[in-house]
Amino acid sequence: MPGGGMNNVHDLARARREGRRLAMVTAYDVLTARILEAADVDAILVGDSVAMVVHGLPSTVHATLEMMALHTAAVRRGAPRSLVVADLPFLAVRRGRQVAVEAAGALMCAGANAVKAEGLAGHAEVLAHLIESGIPVMGHLGLTPQAVHQIGGYQVQGRTEPAAERIRTDARRLEGIGAFAVVLECVPATLAADVTAALTIPTIGIGAGAGTSGQVLVVSDLLGLDADFRPRFARRYHEGRAAALEAVRAFVRDVRGGAFPAAGEVLA
Repeated sequence: MPGGGMNNVHDLARARREGRRLAMVTAYDVLTARILEAADVDAILVGDSVAMVVHGLPSTVHATLEMMALHTAAVRRGAPRSLVVADLPFLAVRRGRQVAVEAAGALMCAGANAVKAEGLAGHAEVLAHLIESGIPVMGHLGLTPQAVHQIGGYQVQGRTEPAAERIRTDARRLEGIGAFAVVLECVPATLAADVTAALTIPTIGIGAGAGTSGQVLVVSDLLGLDADFRPRFARRYHEGRAAALEAVRAFVRDVRGGAFPAAGEVLA
């Protein structure tokens, strides 16, 4: 079982108390989810990045609730024993309590153990209501991709002291209302370490240095599936695109040369 029994949000809290670092990876489909569960990841994130990675859309704001629920259900089928966190789509927490509860409920009914919500300003009460309603919530501070048009692009956040203090304050507020963890994306490493030290709940970093409680990577970045997207913070553990390209080219060569199918591959 992932993480030696990591299949609910309390396991993440226990790992933080024990000082064990956490590994979270995105997945959007059954086959990838099976791999991640077999690899013993601590949590699987069904990210709204699915809009870009799978559907080729220009930003995460295009991820609809229906899209997120569809992919969450697929991941759950592929990883039945894993802790699965699903992103709440754009504006789900800005339309009030009822819309937020319905969206979170739909994702949990699809198979998520918890949901992740970006930012805090203006919807802290909504997130508190979700938590009070029995819905585990993971926060997300720093670079919040759903707000990319407002913040002017995919840039490091928290570089000035006022901006850094807002992130520190929001992280403490998220812990105060009951969030079980906080993602810190694209913030200076010293700030991420400071926030982590100030909290008792886990922090999961992406582009936030090594001082967080754990790390998350998008699976396509980890596997090197996109030749054109190489963020500096995302280590490639495999040149997946090159390997897949060579495999398909080999298939094409074999078909055109008459080498496939061979005698043992022909059904009687």
